[in-house]
Amino acid sequence: METNSDEGIPVTILSGSLGAGKTTLLNHLLSNAGDRTLAVLVNDMGTVNVDADLVAEGSELDIDDGVAELSNGCICCELQDDLETAVVRLARDRSFDHLIVESSGISEPAPVARLFTTESRVAALYDVDTLVTVLDTPAFLEAFAGEGTPQRRGSEDDRPLSDLLVEQVEVSNVVLLNKADLCTDAQLEEAAELVNALQPDAETIRTEFAAVDPDRLLGAGLFDPSRVNDLPGWKRALESADDDHEHEDHGDGHDDDSHHDHRHPDEVYGVTSFVYRRRRPFHPERFAAFLEDLPPVIVRAKGTAWIADNDMRVAIAQAGPSIRATAQGPWIASLPEIERDMYRSNRRDLAWHDEHGDRRTELVFIGTEYDESALRAALEDALVTDKEWAAALEGPFPDEQGDEIVVREP
Repeated sequence: METNSDEGIPVTILSGSLGAGKTTLLNHLLSNAGDRTLAVLVNDMGTVNVDADLVAEGSELDIDDGVAELSNGCICCELQDDLETAVVRLARDRSFDHLIVESSGISEPAPVARLFTTESRVAALYDVDTLVTVLDTPAFLEAFAGEGTPQRRGSEDDRPLSDLLVEQVEVSNVVLLNKADLCTDAQLEEAAELVNALQPDAETIRTEFAAVDPDRLLGAGLFDPSRVNDLPGWKRALESADDDHEHEDHGDGHDDDSHHDHRHPDEVYGVTSFVYRRRRPFHPERFAAFLEDLPPVIVRAKGTAWIADNDMRVAIAQAGPSIRATAQGPWIASLPEIERDMYRSNRRDLAWHDEHGDRRTELVFIGTEYDESALRAALEDALVTDKEWAAALEGPFPDEQGDEIVVREP
């Protein structure tokens, strides 16, 4: 297979948690490369364990330049340098038709994709073809099962598996539901529904031992660089709500509560979402309690919350049983007047309320068979009352930029 000299070398970016089957997939692709010459860039060849049958006679995996010659003409390269240096060196020193990048040190594929799509020496040499995530399907379902009593308001630094899996799936073009032989048909359907909720455009492929037609992952041309930041289902839900319901701030102090921002992405999967917007802050303790009690049928919640007596925009990120809150930065309305006016002059499209400025809550909830009315009522109950609005309130949410707390964990 010849690469068009006018085009970059196509790149498939591979992600997946430990034990999902990435190494098995790599060996499968190398064994079935056909007339392709593949280059596989991995984080550590010692852990990848390339099949001995593929290693050319006399070659060893620990040779000086970190490159193993394989019997089918392909090469396997260890990521010894930073990624940018490694891929530039590869293109300069070797001839190959397709690059597969797998780096266990990167939690999700979007940062790698951005390296290949931004203005850089890498982007001049390569074109991202497809983003692939390999799922250990039984573990994926277990991570979202929500069984047992979640731990709450902890300070554990290690991110739960559900967080990692969500980030990988949300930016994928293809998701392999691997270890399908260990699942029932109903479990596989449930896994497909979860993937569809997180990434509506992703193609799901059921696999056993990561066996898949290489043409579905190599040269598929599924990646759109203009949409790398817009792939997640939660962001799509928010945009859909904006398209369906235009909101105007009238400056009268009333809330722009959106009770009808609801979408039905796919009747086949039965996954729906709704958007909750309010220009009244949450009581910190009651909102934390709401999040802690979020039902397991909500598989993803994402957005920004206005917390009473807190000048920070608090980002809420829920993935299955895991919920985290991060202080992103101050509300523009909370800044000194000179700074506030400067920010507003540079952001003409910023929705601004005469009394509350840019302060408001905007949350997306995605799930199956949830009681939207009950969730909205619970959110309303978590808002401050008129009497509480001006009171000094304390709660668990961070109020220093960059700080993060665990609201709930598995």
